[in-house]
Amino acid sequence: MKSLQIAAFSTLMLLVIGYPIAYAITRTPRRVQAVLVVLVILPFWTSFLIRIYAWMNILQHDGLLNQLLLAFHIVREPLVWLSTNTAVYIGIVYSYLPFMLLPLYAALEKLDESLLEAAADLGCPRWRTFWMVTLPLSAPGVVAGALLCFIPIVGEFVIPDLLGGSQTAMIGQAIWSEFFANKDWPTASAVAIVLVCLLVTPIVVFQHQTMRGMERT
Repeated sequence: MKSLQIAAFSTLMLLVIGYPIAYAITRTPRRVQAVLVVLVILPFWTSFLIRIYAWMNILQHDGLLNQLLLAFHIVREPLVWLSTNTAVYIGIVYSYLPFMLLPLYAALEKLDESLLEAAADLGCPRWRTFWMVTLPLSAPGVVAGALLCFIPIVGEFVIPDLLGGSQTAMIGQAIWSEFFANKDWPTASAVAIVLVCLLVTPIVVFQHQTMRGMERT
């Protein structure tokens, strides 16, 4: 249950952070958009483990984050970041942000500008245009990004193990423990199968709804 809570809250944070960034990218000129998209996928050129170990150095007691907080007099003494849920959230959001940004950017980039212009001509405020036009039309990107993030986060093992320690026990760690520590392969296999079934269901439903929408159009 804790794994699902962490995955759900992390996905929500990714959506809150990723949507404004994706929207801002689509508002820039075409030539600049290409550069910004490359910057989004640039972290993938570095090993995943190296990036997580880098965050371990940043979040440690005398790491860069605490040094900056002390330098700007935000805190009086170094804070404890490692082996906490906060460190896990930071690592997950950093690692999975491109998976949220790219589907959102793809959906927002296809948005018909004439619809926004028509809403403006009819006197619709910008916030209402966003709520009634932009957000509904970008819903497929929101769902796709949420699924791309939520599903792997539920089974995440490396980030909770390195940044969260033993206090952040997620399903991926539980399965690994049953396989390699307890040698209880039947239980581990059963948990893994149940997890796969639970995660595949929303994908099948989303694909079915997408196909129905394409048939209607």
